[in-house]
Amino acid sequence: MTLGQRIAQKRKELGLSQEGLGEQLGVSRQAIYKWESDTSLPEIDKLITLSKIFSVSVGWLLGVEETPSPAEPPSGELTEAQLQMVQEIVDRYLAAQPKQAPLKWRRLIRLCGAAAVLALVVALFNLFSKLDRVTQDYNNLRYSVDNVSNNVNSQINSITYRVENILKSQNSLTAEYSTALVSTDLGANTATFDIRAVPKTYVDGMTALFVARSGEETVELPVEPGVDHAFSGEITCPLTDNISLTVVFVTGDKRETQWLEDYDYLYSGSFPELTLDGRLWFDMVHRKDNLLPASEAPGMQIQNYSEDNGFTWSWDPEPPAKVQVGLFQDQKLVMWYEKRTTEINLNGVPTTAPAWFRPQDVELDPGSVYSEVLLYTDAYGRQRVYGSEAIAYDAGEGRWSSSPVHDYGEDPADWTF
Repeated sequence: MTLGQRIAQKRKELGLSQEGLGEQLGVSRQAIYKWESDTSLPEIDKLITLSKIFSVSVGWLLGVEETPSPAEPPSGELTEAQLQMVQEIVDRYLAAQPKQAPLKWRRLIRLCGAAAVLALVVALFNLFSKLDRVTQDYNNLRYSVDNVSNNVNSQINSITYRVENILKSQNSLTAEYSTALVSTDLGANTATFDIRAVPKTYVDGMTALFVARSGEETVELPVEPGVDHAFSGEITCPLTDNISLTVVFVTGDKRETQWLEDYDYLYSGSFPELTLDGRLWFDMVHRKDNLLPASEAPGMQIQNYSEDNGFTWSWDPEPPAKVQVGLFQDQKLVMWYEKRTTEINLNGVPTTAPAWFRPQDVELDPGSVYSEVLLYTDAYGRQRVYGSEAIAYDAGEGRWSSSPVHDYGEDPADWTF
């Protein structure tokens, strides 16, 4: 299992929601979702707090230990299991003594037995105390090693970043440059950038090309020098998640290219940040068959995040934008869910909100992976897929469980519906 799957497993065993676990850790529900879907990793202090909440070791969460270790009892006390073991040793010892021995010998035997048991208890107590100290020392050592490793990695990243900047500065063809995102046109699905570049060495007759590589498309903008030999202009290219801006200085037949800036996730960032609170695992984890039942209230809710309002539940867009929720088998649509109005308690205030319900029972194929997926279509007809936790049949455990194959991507082209 991955780190995210282990966090999800222990959370569900404790009956905690993602929001409830987030409150204990001081993080958002979205952060818990990203950890459990392995799209981001918790920080070291959060990982240590998780191990305490789940009563497991950090090593088990990270997958370096096979089974979770229960918390050790406080040093100085024998556990119930240890006391039972001592009692069993005493009982076996007494049962093995001759029943008809003289009273004097019986007393002596009992006295010796009591002394032996006392010595055994003291020895066991010292042994368990030493084991407890060894365990604590081991955990402290692991924690120190983790801290050292993180510090070293941080220093390496910092040094690497400085070296890259030095090399870029040494190899730069520009004395100065700037780029800025001017606007995005969602209807045309384009982005416009303002670019300015001053060559380090200007030659009479020099011209320039501003180049925008967006996805698989390339757009070029020829520009002439202006005041102080600065080249400037606005370039428009398709809106994608990978846009790279460069300048090409042209002097006669000589062309020299200088990278300027990369813009990532502009396309994804133009969609609302939604999270689908799926129910597949909850509906199947305790079932002994492969029948996924029709949904019962409460239905699935959708969570929306915005910088102005934070997280809000049961988000439903204004037409013509729309949301569809469905069940998918191996990324192929099985059925669309029905949207109904339901009663919810939002921050202590009763209100009504849209929710999505599974309209009928479905017989699941143990050889497939199933997921509940949200398809968002905006006012311009652009679409994006938001997935939730997938499930697959675990033949070893004989039940349906969270699937390690759960992140199929957000591109609707990867899905059949």
